[in-house]
Amino acid sequence: MLVKGWMTSDVITVDEDTSMMKASQIMKENNIRRLPVMRKGKLVGMITDRDIKEASPSKATTLDIHELYYLLSELKIKDLMNKNLVSVGPEETVEKAAVKMLEHRISGLPVVNDKGKVVGVITQGDIFKVLISLTGIYRGGIQFAFNLEDRPGSIKEVSDVIRKHGGRMVSILTSYDMCEENCRHVYIRIKEIPEHKLKALSEELDKNFILLYMVKDTLQDV
Repeated sequence: MLVKGWMTSDVITVDEDTSMMKASQIMKENNIRRLPVMRKGKLVGMITDRDIKEASPSKATTLDIHELYYLLSELKIKDLMNKNLVSVGPEETVEKAAVKMLEHRISGLPVVNDKGKVVGVITQGDIFKVLISLTGIYRGGIQFAFNLEDRPGSIKEVSDVIRKHGGRMVSILTSYDMCEENCRHVYIRIKEIPEHKLKALSEELDKNFILLYMVKDTLQDV
């Protein structure tokens, strides 16, 4: 999945000479937590609501109200923004964007095309949407987890059993993390099936494979 398919393309930006108060107001009015900062049309930094909160005077300040408002109106975004830019391209994968966020401990990235133009923003919230889409949890509430041999045909053997019992698969995900060599963890999500069929399916899967767990996700309480 590419960044361009999941990013927010309606980007709100601010000039580096924008005051802290104005930037804070823009974030509140548009219900956003970060703003790309521009200088003559070029991206030069990012400002977040956290940056603004950290720069705001303490409630214990000895400044009177007039001095406080003057200070806030004079403080510019260029003095607060993060200048160590980390960005991602629209043609790069969402996975790479997620790695950049994780490695740099940030919650959002500006999306910049090959001409240097800001064309979007992708956030942790967008990454969550991708995860939900890939797993298919809205389409299927039953997930099986297996520890399978890492060899051709091992997933097909499991899926054949699921189909035999009338199961309709929604997603199949695999991971090599946290499992021994020559094996992999496989997560298969299926649509709801009658309880008696689910019981028979679970028993056969547990008998013939290493079934780590079976869980039924209920979203009514979400």
